[in-house]
Amino acid sequence: MNLTDLIFIFFAGLLGLSALGVIGSRNPVHSVLFLVLCFFNCSALWLLLEAEFLAITLVLVYVGAVMVLFLFVVMMLDINIAKMRQGFVRYLPFGALIALVMVAQMLWVVGPFGQHAFDGVHLGHAVAHAADYSNTRELGRVIYTDYVFPFEIAAVILLVAIVAAISLTMRRREATKYQTPGKQVQVRKQDRLRIVKMDAEVSK
Repeated sequence: MNLTDLIFIFFAGLLGLSALGVIGSRNPVHSVLFLVLCFFNCSALWLLLEAEFLAITLVLVYVGAVMVLFLFVVMMLDINIAKMRQGFVRYLPFGALIALVMVAQMLWVVGPFGQHAFDGVHLGHAVAHAADYSNTRELGRVIYTDYVFPFEIAAVILLVAIVAAISLTMRRREATKYQTPGKQVQVRKQDRLRIVKMDAEVSK
């Protein structure tokens, strides 16, 4: 066991503990913070796999943007923690079954059965690259050459989803007050201001 294996075991252990903290914490804010820790540990594992671009993207996009939004929403909402705990106990057997299936699949891949099933695929062996190797350049080359058509399809699907979300939220509601900037600019003083003359009051 070398230093790389020890680092992997350390971050993988932290990842498992933080994942348990996400589903076992009583406070939703603590669950979100544990999820942030999960993302950091995942990015460290990506670095061990020499996938620097994916590691940086995970930190910048999910930790820097998505999780900050989640934390803001969770802190602003009035969440009934007792009701959440009831749902947790209700779905605990189903979640435990899914966890066992995932563990079985991972053991099948990395165990002795997986080594025979994936002959020709070097699992657990790092590929040596040159000093000027760029993970970002290689990822861009693969996406825009070998997988350019699926990438464009995914982009179109995301565009359609964005347009649909905007269309659903932009429905006109009669009870909502709207402002028209063009009418506001054309407003005159006589339309909004009225001068009333009153007699001066004399104190006795």
